[in-house]
Amino acid sequence: MEITASLVKELRDKTGAGLMDCKKALVETAGNIDAAIDWLREKGIAKAQKKADRIAAEGVCEVKIEDNKAILFELNCETDFVAQNEKFKNLVNKVASVLVKSEATNVESALQVKAEGKTLQDNLLEAVASIGENINLRRFLTLTKKPEQTFGYYVHMGGKIATLTVLDNSDFETAKDVAMQVAAASPKYLSQNDIPGDFISHEREVLTREALNENAESPKPKPEEIIRKMVEGRLQKNLKEICLVNQPFIKNPDQTVGDYVKAKGATIAVFERLAVGEGIEKKEDNFAEEVMSQVK
Repeated sequence: MEITASLVKELRDKTGAGLMDCKKALVETAGNIDAAIDWLREKGIAKAQKKADRIAAEGVCEVKIEDNKAILFELNCETDFVAQNEKFKNLVNKVASVLVKSEATNVESALQVKAEGKTLQDNLLEAVASIGENINLRRFLTLTKKPEQTFGYYVHMGGKIATLTVLDNSDFETAKDVAMQVAAASPKYLSQNDIPGDFISHEREVLTREALNENAESPKPKPEEIIRKMVEGRLQKNLKEICLVNQPFIKNPDQTVGDYVKAKGATIAVFERLAVGEGIEKKEDNFAEEVMSQVK
């Protein structure tokens, strides 16, 4: 497989490793991005699990709550300028109001929901014609709670990140604090009990190869038993970092989120997080070429 400059750049954006290291990793893994990330980690060149996915597309993530139902969705546009446009903001509010009253559970069914005699899809197409940019409903999810449970939500930077939580035996402020934590620290799982076994096995394998490579280059190699303990220590540290209840609480880093919630007499049932453009590679405009095309 040809190792293109764009492929090297993508790997660099995801890992923060140098260009030559990224190119070598891609050559070693036949251009497989995920395998190249693991290769860099094994060589101690990149700690990929600490790098966020590149956020490139524009738009807004929003939360809407009505009684015991809440929705979380991402509406995309092409530029941040349009995302701040009043017409686009009005469209976001309209989409939220339509979806929270609907029975839709995914994007496909959501686009067919009717509002004022038109499907949501038709409303989006009209907005495209009016605003002048491509607009699409990218993601959509629904959470429901029991009457005794509490929703928490947090929308950061005008919709760049939106989070939603459900807590048992909680008040809104506690549930909101947890939602803010989810926005800030981006946990992948609620607790270590929720982590799939294959994920743990993969992490242990990568960390083992990384430790063995370090040991081979060390002037004082460690015994195999010490290597095993070192790998397990690193593994447990990594697993705690991606679990919400084990993370240091943003308002009091001396306390874990789990301890904070427990002190409030509450428990976390579920959480969700969306960030604008997560996983989408943004088109990079060549403004010089664009200007030249206008004068031809």
